[in-house]
Amino acid sequence: MPDFINQPLLFGLIGGLGLLLFGMKIMSEALQKIAGDRLRRGLSSLTNNRLLGVLTGASVTAIVQSSNATAVMVVGFVNAGLMSIAQALGVLLGANIGTTVTAQLLAFNIGHFALPAIGIGTGLKLFCSNKRWSLFGEVVLGFGILFFGFTIMKGTFVPIKDNASFHDFLLLVSQHQIFAVALGALLTVLIQSSSATIGLTLVLAGNGLLPFDLCIALILGENIGTACSANIAALNTNLAARRTALAHLLFNLIGVAYVLLLFPYFLHLVDLLTPGDPDFVLNTPQLAAQFDAAIGDKPFIARHIANSHTLFNMVNALVFLPLLSLVARFTTLLMKGRLTTQSFHLQYLDNRVLNTPILALSQAQLETKRMAHLSLAVFDKTLDLLPGYSEEKIRHLSREEGSMDMLQREITDFLVNLSQQSITREASRQAAGLMHIVNDLERLGDHCENLQHLLVTRIDRQIEFSEAAIEELDDLVSHTRNFLLLTINAIDSESKIQNREGEQHASAIFDLELELRNNHIQRLSTGECNTAQGLLFIDILHHVAKVGEHVGNITRGLGET
Repeated sequence: MPDFINQPLLFGLIGGLGLLLFGMKIMSEALQKIAGDRLRRGLSSLTNNRLLGVLTGASVTAIVQSSNATAVMVVGFVNAGLMSIAQALGVLLGANIGTTVTAQLLAFNIGHFALPAIGIGTGLKLFCSNKRWSLFGEVVLGFGILFFGFTIMKGTFVPIKDNASFHDFLLLVSQHQIFAVALGALLTVLIQSSSATIGLTLVLAGNGLLPFDLCIALILGENIGTACSANIAALNTNLAARRTALAHLLFNLIGVAYVLLLFPYFLHLVDLLTPGDPDFVLNTPQLAAQFDAAIGDKPFIARHIANSHTLFNMVNALVFLPLLSLVARFTTLLMKGRLTTQSFHLQYLDNRVLNTPILALSQAQLETKRMAHLSLAVFDKTLDLLPGYSEEKIRHLSREEGSMDMLQREITDFLVNLSQQSITREASRQAAGLMHIVNDLERLGDHCENLQHLLVTRIDRQIEFSEAAIEELDDLVSHTRNFLLLTINAIDSESKIQNREGEQHASAIFDLELELRNNHIQRLSTGECNTAQGLLFIDILHHVAKVGEHVGNITRGLGET
């Protein structure tokens, strides 16, 4: 083992990195809570405007600080047919830009504010009853912990500034840019955080341990490492996720390739856009005091590195923005297959975004909307069995009812796991509301299954209903279907049905069932219908009305989402 790797270095590095990542997590979670539904709606309301997609991807990722979380969310839209792969790739280009915010933040020389920020943030978090100020305290606390970790790492590397073995290692790496790129990629894959490896690069560079050109090569490698991590995570996912991850890797690989070919020009462009000489070293006590740094530090290099990271991803976005359709077709050629939107597969839920609660809640809402539409289809197809049935229709209905059971189970498990994360009271209330909705949708499906058995029995036993009975059943079905359709439209638009309106619909269905039940009993007493007809008809009325009852429960659940 090289002599510069010792216990103080390892402990300082591990502790500093841990604090940096923890601070970033606290800050990101607080920003998500502050952004609330605006963040989720930003992703779900994307249009065909590619530039808007890039801007949305950048802003969302700047808040959640995870391009992978943004990618997972977008993949759900692709898999459900709500967004083309080309649109998704536009968001992904923006996500690459959004991840550079951390580097820009760390480039500020404000480590001495870390401890006051921790104190102020803790005070606001613990002693402020106002929710906004408490969340602002979390942001400040996360900011302070992030910079405290960064400061610890900077101090950890000071003793090796004059270490000969370390300088020999740097000399070896700097002679081969490809090796430096590979090292940056490998570190990012191992640590599973590009922000952490970029923070490490900034620490080493700021301490005067790395030349500027080597830093840029490492940064380029870190961009490749991020895409490699996304591809590894996508190995066991659906085709849309694998294609999106592959496109992410292609963007970064091709981008790194042309930047390496134009490396001197890229360095010069960064120099033009950023003040100061990146390799300027503080070599006197007076200069060190002037810049509030230590002798041997490079005061300008951190901003140069941050700007090069941002510039690379912005230029890459501009290069690929007109070529998104071409890249989408190319990934389709490389990964052949057809995107499936089958009802018995999950299309949105992905446990990888549970650490990003605002996006996870959005996924649960989208999957719930899909389940609601499936319930309408099951209800319609069940009543289509009234004139007659086929084995194929029964098999298809059985699959869709099984799909509703699966969705209820998976959405509920997902929401339970989400509720165990650090989420706001509002998000917790919405998660509880969604659980009530999916439970009632599943019960609605159960009543449709019971209706299916009754209607099949009617056909098999050749039981005929009177014309009056058929008209009355159609009336109840029509009322129930209209109520279900109204509720599904409210779920789609994420609006609420007024309690009075929902109660009126539910009450009308209940009263109508009672009236029709009495009418049928009257027909039984006059001999117009026999006992077999009467019992079967009353059972059918009961299950149709129970569908309406569960729709009424859903309207009440909408008040919580």
